[in-house]
Amino acid sequence: MDKATDAFRTISEVAADLDIPQHVLRFWETRFTQIKPMKRSGGRRYYRPDDVDLLRGIRRLLYGEGYTIRGVQRILKEHGIGSVQRLADATAVANFGAIEEAVGRSLSERDEEEAATPGPDLDDDDYEPADGIDFRLLDADEDGMPTLDSGPIPGVAGPRPLDVARLQNVLADLIACRELLNAAMKDG
Repeated sequence: MDKATDAFRTISEVAADLDIPQHVLRFWETRFTQIKPMKRSGGRRYYRPDDVDLLRGIRRLLYGEGYTIRGVQRILKEHGIGSVQRLADATAVANFGAIEEAVGRSLSERDEEEAATPGPDLDDDDYEPADGIDFRLLDADEDGMPTLDSGPIPGVAGPRPLDVARLQNVLADLIACRELLNAAMKDG
């Protein structure tokens, strides 16, 4: 006999439903303060339907969309619990505008600075390309890292579509970190 949709679930039931180990659910409780199952005597956890939806959304962001734990924490902070709970519905679209805005802003700032940036120094006689890749030929930012639109790296196979999505998420996290560091450096 199945439980009613509004019934509380044990950790074993939720773990089986989400196809993840129970210890992962307990770990997520330490990383996401929004996960608050009821605890009875002896520490037994009971998850409400909203808790299960939140866990389903977190699982989708981490495993399906390629977000990091820190990225999901930021989404929860900036967009709220409801936005992640809505992802429990498999047909819901995971689109968080703040990330796209951060990427777009960084690109426009870089475009403004690009005219003042000198080109690569190709006259370096001592330079030896690593693995056959001459990184001097790639567009780079002020830290010497290849920019977003440098194009394919010669001699390196292109990424798969899923890898591209995951890399874009990591890039958005790195851009946000850089912005935080820049702000902290300006504040002193």
